[in-house]
Amino acid sequence: MSVTGQLHTYLNFAGNCREAMTFYQQCLGGQLNLITHGDSPMADQLPEAARKSILHANLVNGPLTLLASDGMGEVTNGNSVNLSLDCVSEAEIDELFPKLAADGQVTMPLGDQFWGVKFGMLTDKFGIHWLLNYDRPKA
Repeated sequence: MSVTGQLHTYLNFAGNCREAMTFYQQCLGGQLNLITHGDSPMADQLPEAARKSILHANLVNGPLTLLASDGMGEVTNGNSVNLSLDCVSEAEIDELFPKLAADGQVTMPLGDQFWGVKFGMLTDKFGIHWLLNYDRPKA
């Protein structure tokens, strides 16, 4: 199998994602997009302070893509960096997810998400955190 998707770095922050990603944009340039937890369907289930935290951020400048969020749990050096693999087809994500999860731990099962993608999270048997994503074509 030949992997055709792109691999991105995904950073987790302990509540200062907006500040960090704004800093990275000032340093690296590019377009910064931020989605808060308050923008999500789960907003009503969260305390007001949590609604302002960042659910997903992406900074794009040409071939550079940096992804990030505010972690909902404790963020440590061991879980602050993830590998995010953007797959190019549903077949690719369906094949790669169980392979990477073998003898590891699925932390979010692969499934359709409210933001229009197929997505799942896992920690592989070596302790590496993976985020797999497939953006469905827009109709």
